[in-house]
Amino acid sequence: MEEYLKRLRKQRYQIVGSHSAVKGCLWLSKSMRGLEFCYKGKFYGIQSHRCVQMTPSIECNQKCIFCWRPVEFDFRVDKWDSAEMVAEGVVDAHKRILWGYKGSPKTDMNRFQEALTPKHVAISLIGEPTLYPHLPKLIKIFEEKGMTTFVVSNATNPEMVEKINPTMLYLSLDAPDRDTYMKVCRPRSDYWDNIVESLSIMGNRKGEIKRAVRITLVKNLNDFDIHSYGELLKLASPDFIEVKAYMHLGYSRNRLSRGSMPSHEEVMNFALQLAEKIGYKIADQSRVSRVVLLTEDGSKDMFIGG
Repeated sequence: MEEYLKRLRKQRYQIVGSHSAVKGCLWLSKSMRGLEFCYKGKFYGIQSHRCVQMTPSIECNQKCIFCWRPVEFDFRVDKWDSAEMVAEGVVDAHKRILWGYKGSPKTDMNRFQEALTPKHVAISLIGEPTLYPHLPKLIKIFEEKGMTTFVVSNATNPEMVEKINPTMLYLSLDAPDRDTYMKVCRPRSDYWDNIVESLSIMGNRKGEIKRAVRITLVKNLNDFDIHSYGELLKLASPDFIEVKAYMHLGYSRNRLSRGSMPSHEEVMNFALQLAEKIGYKIADQSRVSRVVLLTEDGSKDMFIGG
């Protein structure tokens, strides 16, 4: 366990308590220099320099072959920290990251001042956040601080999917069927039925929260069977669908070749076929991130920044 934490710290993760973490991403650095935001800024209005990238659980119950994290370590949590402790520690850790930009001549000081009052919390980063039993309370604490919350989940915990009320809920759908799921996501147990249930729960939550499903395509592993993907997406009826390429980064390079990374054109082709199947339309795209956004009417709702 300590070796896993040591590796995370070496990669500049700020460990909070016994199982939470914060990390500044590439897009935070770009934004702090006055450059562009990540694709979530383009799609939803999130300002990267005002976004906290965190997780309340570095433990995960899957070892997805495309994950850029060191999933080979099977980290398990013995005792969970309180939501209050996690929230306070996360904000403090994020501010420590920001102070590293203050002395750089490349830093946009207007953005630096804005960054000291973060507006968004992306609850994803590493691990599976729905394993954290106090997640509903943690979301409430962040929102009481005036921050929007994005929860990115692998959908294996439908009970928590039903409980939480973030600004936006992301569910990952990385396979069109059970067999592909077991090969690509390599879970501790067969959670396929849980994932289908979570998609159905998402469908029943229309109008309560913003909802997105993200498909990460790995070439020749899960980039087929548009029909089955479509049927699963109909259960969720999400506000947004993101079709995104696997990116050959981090520890995933030990498991996959660069050839496993689809081109943006291949992602767009998959997205167009999927859109036709389920009656959605292309709303936007980001070539640099190899991601295409689908919505029912083809329009974007900049519900956070707009």
